[in-house]
Amino acid sequence: MTTPSLELIRSAPKVLLHDHLDGGLRPQTILDLAEQVGYGDLPSRDTDDLARWMHAGADRRSLELYLQTFAHTTAVMQTSEAVERVAAECAEDLADDGVVYAEVRFAPELFCRQGLTLQESVEAVLSGFALGSVGRGIRVCALLVGMRGADRCLEVAELALRMRSRGVVGFDIAGPEAGYPPGDYQDAFARLRREWFHYTIHAGEGYGLPSIREALRTCGAERLGHGVRIVDDIREVDGGWELGRLASYVRDRRIPLELCPSSNVHTGATASINAHPVGLLHSLGFRVTINTDNRLMSNTSLSKEMALCADAFGWGLSDLRRLTVNAAKSAFLPFDERRSLIDGKLLPAYAALGGD
Repeated sequence: MTTPSLELIRSAPKVLLHDHLDGGLRPQTILDLAEQVGYGDLPSRDTDDLARWMHAGADRRSLELYLQTFAHTTAVMQTSEAVERVAAECAEDLADDGVVYAEVRFAPELFCRQGLTLQESVEAVLSGFALGSVGRGIRVCALLVGMRGADRCLEVAELALRMRSRGVVGFDIAGPEAGYPPGDYQDAFARLRREWFHYTIHAGEGYGLPSIREALRTCGAERLGHGVRIVDDIREVDGGWELGRLASYVRDRRIPLELCPSSNVHTGATASINAHPVGLLHSLGFRVTINTDNRLMSNTSLSKEMALCADAFGWGLSDLRRLTVNAAKSAFLPFDERRSLIDGKLLPAYAALGGD
């Protein structure tokens, strides 16, 4: 099987489900916005140096340390104009990488420190997505995030419901997992369930199986944000693999795993790309999707993530097609729109590239 080149992967249509808006800024944009708003705490005023600092700051094998880099990106995203610019550039950058559908998530409360309301921050993001998508063959939808350790998750969930017809397709909680179990935010999830609204939950990244178990059993998550630690419920037996009850449930119920290989290495969830369980999980038939998490912090793109995994696990274009279809099947879109995306765009394109 021939491993596809990075250039070939870039030319293929891709679907992205787990990408943080405030983790994907262009370094030059951070500098421009910092000057506009008078933010003087950046670690560097040089574009290349700032990018290197962000990469090094994130790659410290700790989720809590990884999250510290966001202090700088969110600091410059405190006006509607700044937020709209970042969102527009996000859509442009994803389209340039061959992404045709993306769900980009953000916590609106992080953009409200200097006067913006939650709704104003969401409206600015949606406006930016629309501007950046024009003529680029991409559709970008939003997932609203409530922050663990804060008290605004229910408020953000209510906002997501109000904006559901304007481009917000789901909800999530994020932030440090340890000490903030998803069940603490059950009121938000119960509200969303009553209105038949979609949500995913960050679980099984910085914390292990209990986080995944609670996200599914207590909170009813439709997808697992990361979910990489599900591998802790899989063991090798007599040359084969034995799944525990939780891992079996996740596979049997086709619960999507929003895996982010480079980020999982940087936060210490796994030792390296070669050691990442994505290869095993894919081979065992889990609903695996490949994602970026934070493109700036991890110095990555969806094409790069796919290329890294293809090299590590010997994947061919047919594997990448399967992973892309997995993501499209798992999108928070109506069934007919997912079907149209798969049958009308993804499968014909991969067939033309030789990945049928």
